[in-house]
Amino acid sequence: MTILLRFMLATVLAALVALPLAFGQAALAQEYRIQAGDRLTVEVLEDTSLNRTLVVLPGGTVDFPYAGSIRVAGQSPTAVGNLISQALSGVLASPPTVFVTATPLVEPVLPSAPEPEDVVNIYIMGEASAPGPKAVQPGTTFLQALSQAGGLTPFAATKRIQLRRAATPGQVITVNYAAIMRGAGMNLDPVLSEGDVIIVPERGLFE
Repeated sequence: MTILLRFMLATVLAALVALPLAFGQAALAQEYRIQAGDRLTVEVLEDTSLNRTLVVLPGGTVDFPYAGSIRVAGQSPTAVGNLISQALSGVLASPPTVFVTATPLVEPVLPSAPEPEDVVNIYIMGEASAPGPKAVQPGTTFLQALSQAGGLTPFAATKRIQLRRAATPGQVITVNYAAIMRGAGMNLDPVLSEGDVIIVPERGLFE
C-alpha cells in the first residue's frame, strides 16, 4: 500500500469517527435549556428509589438526595443527568445511568371574561305590541321603552298605564300616555330603572 493511499485511508477514517461526535455536539447545543419553574423527571436505572420529579426553584437549583443543591438553570437535561451521576458515583458502586427529562413551565392562558353589557332589565305587561322582558340601555325612558316594545295595541287604556318601581316596592306611578303624546306632561316620562314593570291595562268599554 502506497504512502498516499494510507494517508487517504487515515483521513477517511478520521472523518467517519468525527462525524457522530459532530452530530452529537450539534444536538447537544440544540437541546432544551432548563429554566426556573420547569419540572425535571429524574430516573436512576441502578436505584429506582431515587427516581423523582423536581421543580426548579426560582434561584435555578434543585435538591437531589446525596447530591445536595445542584444549579440546573441554563443547562441541558443531559448535562444535569451527568451532574447527578457524578454526585452519586461516590454513593453507588459505580457511576449510575441517569436520565433527566424537562417539562417546561407553561403559564396557563385564561380566557378573558366578556365584559358584561351595561343594560337595564325591565318587564312590559298587557296591551303592548310586544310585551315581555326587555333589556334597555341605561337612561331609557318610559316612552322609549314602549316604543321599543312596538307601541300599544288598539285596546290599550292609554290614560292609566302603570309603572311599578322595583326599587320602591309598592310604589305605583300612573302615567297618562295620551297626555304625553299630545305634548303635555313630558316631565311625566320617567327614566326606567332595573326591575321596573310597565303594566298596560285593557281599556274599558267607554274609555
